[in-house]
Amino acid sequence: MTNYVLDLFNRSIGGGRALPESEVVEERAKPEREPTLDLGTPRETHPARKESISLSGVFRSYKNSRGSFTPALQNIDLEIEQGEFVCIVGPSGCGKSTLLHLLAGLDFPTTGEITVDGSLVKGPGTDRILLFQELGLFPWLTVRQNVEFGLKMAGVSKTERKDRARHFIRMVHLSHFEDHFMHQLSGGMRQRVALARSLALQPKILLMDEPLETAPTIVFVTHNVREAVRLGDRVLLMSFRPGRIKSQFEVALDRPRHVEDSDVAYLSKEILGQLREEIERSFNAEYSREEKR
Repeated sequence: MTNYVLDLFNRSIGGGRALPESEVVEERAKPEREPTLDLGTPRETHPARKESISLSGVFRSYKNSRGSFTPALQNIDLEIEQGEFVCIVGPSGCGKSTLLHLLAGLDFPTTGEITVDGSLVKGPGTDRILLFQELGLFPWLTVRQNVEFGLKMAGVSKTERKDRARHFIRMVHLSHFEDHFMHQLSGGMRQRVALARSLALQPKILLMDEPLETAPTIVFVTHNVREAVRLGDRVLLMSFRPGRIKSQFEVALDRPRHVEDSDVAYLSKEILGQLREEIERSFNAEYSREEKR
């Protein structure tokens, strides 16, 4: 598990997709040093990756106060491979967060189905962790207590959760801050606390609503198109409500990538062109609604 998680960090720093845990070269970290990001040389060939997430004919609509239904998502068909980093962009109100809630099992499709590793999603599970933009950290708890919280709720013994929390705190390079409270940390450090808390539960999938940059199989919602191109293996562009997957962009660029790279800028410009069309549709719909009032 250790080297697998370190591989996840490498995706933001300079690597590609995370390798399945069974394929990562084992390397013991020396106790007196912080965990290294060097994973050694991966195998030259890898077995075919199995599908991690599948959405088939997914619709989601909500009943409004007048008794009619407002469609949020429309006919979503999507497959995401194990270890893939998928970024989702789209105009406000297009259903990006709704899609994450469906994947997390916090909400359910009106029609269609969602499976993870072939099993139907019937509710929340510790194999799928949703990180919100607000991060959900408790200001009255220390870094270590925040990381331990989910383990405590899962019934992990006090000794084990303390050891596991310290392991992941060290992994995100916050060992010297484990007794600090949230107001004593920078925004980036709080993001790393949230990451350590999630990784401590050893999830298969991390669903991210604009919080940070790294994890296992990742579905990452962001409004920053260049960030999506810099981080993702694939970028999905969603249409204005009801949300559909309008376009998919494979990001076949070498890593490491930087937001100022010309190739990143070129692909970002192409995505932004289509995104602006959807933002304009959103604006026109809201404007016409105001005109009718």
